[in-house]
Amino acid sequence: MNPSIFKAYDIRGVYGQDFDEGDAYKIGRATVEVLKLKTIALGRDARVSSPALFEAFAKGARESGADVIDLGLLTTPMVYFASWTLDVDAAVSITASHNPPEYNGMKIALKNALPVGEKSGLFEIRDRVIAGTFENSGTMGTLSTQDIKPAYYDHFSTFAKLGDKTFKVVIDTANAMGILELPIFKMFPKNIKLVTMYDDLDHPFSTHEANPLKTETLDELRERVIAEHADLGIAFDGDADRVGFVDETGAIIPMDHMTGIIAKEVLKSHPGATILYDLRSSKAVKEVIEEAGGIAKECKVGHANIKQQMRDDQAVFAGELSGHYYFLENSYAEAGSLAALMILSVMSETGQTSSQLAHDLKRYAHSGEINSEVENKDEVLQRLEQEYADGNISHLDGVKIDFPDWWFNVRPSNTEPLLRLNLEANTEALMIEKRGEVLGIIRKK
Repeated sequence: MNPSIFKAYDIRGVYGQDFDEGDAYKIGRATVEVLKLKTIALGRDARVSSPALFEAFAKGARESGADVIDLGLLTTPMVYFASWTLDVDAAVSITASHNPPEYNGMKIALKNALPVGEKSGLFEIRDRVIAGTFENSGTMGTLSTQDIKPAYYDHFSTFAKLGDKTFKVVIDTANAMGILELPIFKMFPKNIKLVTMYDDLDHPFSTHEANPLKTETLDELRERVIAEHADLGIAFDGDADRVGFVDETGAIIPMDHMTGIIAKEVLKSHPGATILYDLRSSKAVKEVIEEAGGIAKECKVGHANIKQQMRDDQAVFAGELSGHYYFLENSYAEAGSLAALMILSVMSETGQTSSQLAHDLKRYAHSGEINSEVENKDEVLQRLEQEYADGNISHLDGVKIDFPDWWFNVRPSNTEPLLRLNLEANTEALMIEKRGEVLGIIRKK
C-alpha cells in the first residue's frame, strides 16, 4: 500500500497500483479498532473496483467485530444522511469522488456526519494498517442491507418552494453518481421539466470528468442549456457532494456567488442565523448575507474544517468556492440537490431568472484560484507578509491580506509544492494589476 493514499480528509489512490482489496480489508479492520465502532453503514459508488473494495472493507470491519449495513450504490450526501438517520456509529463511502475511473478510495464519517480526517483518526488508521497488527475481536459482525434512498428523497423534497412556477432544468451527471440524485427532481413534474445528460450508470465514469470545478467540463452543459432554452443547468461531480450551476444564458455562476444566492433562501427559514463562507469567496458574499439579515463569518477551506466550525458557531449553512454546500438539514454535511432546490425556490419566489440572481453578486473582479509551484512555501508566505505589512493580515488559512479596495489569500497545498492565490479588487483593472504584482512575488526565483 502507498501510504500517501491517506489524505487530509479522505483515502484516495489508483486501484491496483496504490492499494488493493487486501489493503481495503486492513483499512476496514483498522477503522473499527481505531474509532471503536460497533455498527457501520457502508455505501459505494459505481466504479468497476468498488464492489471488490466494498466486500474487502466489510469483511475487515466484521472480523473486527462491527456490524455492517450494506447501503448499496449511493451518493456521498446519501451516506452522510445515513450517518444521522440510522442507528450507526459511522458511515463510509467507497468512492474516489471526481477522480478518473482508475482511482478509488474511502470517505469516513462518524455519527451525525462528523468527518474523520488527519486530526481525527485517519492517520491513526493509516498507521495501524501499516503496522498490520490487529486485535482479536472474538466475534464476527453481522451483515444486513438497507435502502435509505426513499427516505433521503422524501426528506430533501420537503424544502422545495416552487409554487405554480415551471422551470426547464438541464442536469449533467457525467455517467456518475449524481444519477441517483435525479429522482428528487422528478418528484416535481409540474414544476420541473427535466432534461438529463450522461445519465447512464451502466457505463460509469465513461464520459467527461465529473468535476464542475474544471470549467471546461461544463461546456456541453452550457451549450445544452442554450439549445433547450432552459432556466438552469446543474452539474454534479463524481460522488455528487459538489455541484456547479449554469444560468439561462449559458454563463457559469461562480460557486461562491451561489453561496450568497442560497443564503437568501436559507435565511427566510432561519432569520438572523449564522452562515459561513470560505475565505476565498468574493466580498459580495458577505455583503449579501448581511443584507439579508444573516451573520456572515469566514471559514477555512476543507469540509472537515467547515463542518466543525458550523457546529462551533451554530451556523445553519456554509458555502465553499469549490462547490460544496453544507446544510444543517443534512447534519452540517453537503447536499447538492438541496442547493439546487434552493435556487429554484428563490427563482420561483422572486420571479427573477438565474442570471438576474447571479448579477447581484457581480460587484467585484475576482482572479479565480491560481496555482504556483514553489520550492519553499513558508519563505514565500513570509515575503508576502513583509511586502504587504500595511494591510490587514489574517492567518485563518494561509495568509490573507485586506486593503480597502482589494485583498488576496495565499494558501499552501497539503499534498503538493504549490501555493494557491485568490485575489479580488474593486475593478477589473486593479485586479489585473495586483494579480501580476502578487504572482511576481510568489514566483520570484
